[in-house]
Amino acid sequence: MQADTVAKDVDVLGKLNTGYIDSVQRSNVRWFEKNLAEDFLNSNPDCSLVDREGFLDQVGRPAPFTNLRAEDVRIRVLGDVAIIHARTRYTWADGRDASGRYTDIWARRGGQWVCVAAQVVRG
Repeated sequence: MQADTVAKDVDVLGKLNTGYIDSVQRSNVRWFEKNLAEDFLNSNPDCSLVDREGFLDQVGRPAPFTNLRAEDVRIRVLGDVAIIHARTRYTWADGRDASGRYTDIWARRGGQWVCVAAQVVRG
């Protein structure tokens, strides 16, 4: 794969990653409807596995935290698949600071990147 193509993909995926984090914080289901694959699966911190519909239901509820942000974002493009690893920091409603990690897997389908899987871990 050419370096300029990879660089362009990393830029697009970086923006999608920012959109993902912002949309979790704002409970923006519409963003997820547009950017999740129909066969999307999410592994939750409680070890449950939810499909796209279950995730949309989850994310549609008000977030139980504020100040969600991603740090140490690493984007790896492997052809038509990309993996994003990152750390999160956020504040619970009671004021406690917390952190976690996530891994999102994206696939290029029909010329567009869509998220096919995610895993969230809270520390």
